[in-house]
Amino acid sequence: MKANKFLLMLGLCKRAGAMAIGTPMVVKGLQEKKLTCVFYSANASANTEKRIKDKCAYYGVECYQTGYTSEELGAAVGRSGAVSALGITDINFSNELTTLNLNEKR
Repeated sequence: MKANKFLLMLGLCKRAGAMAIGTPMVVKGLQEKKLTCVFYSANASANTEKRIKDKCAYYGVECYQTGYTSEELGAAVGRSGAVSALGITDINFSNELTTLNLNEKR
């Protein structure tokens, strides 16, 4: 895996404790109105993608698909398994990650 700014920023965000990891935690964070944006993997299942998009739309939170697989996202945040969704709780991390995600080409 080639290290890049988006994945490195995800790791920094995780270490700062400003992240909800995994679909259940993202949904819980949305319900508690703690998340400022959500990212989901390129290979997330259709059900997971719909669930995340619908919840984000309902709670008015920005939602973005990344160009990375769930395995790459999991590795970036220090998980041994796949991670399909990540929720960001800090507005500054959200702004930076959104900019990196939109500008990065894979």
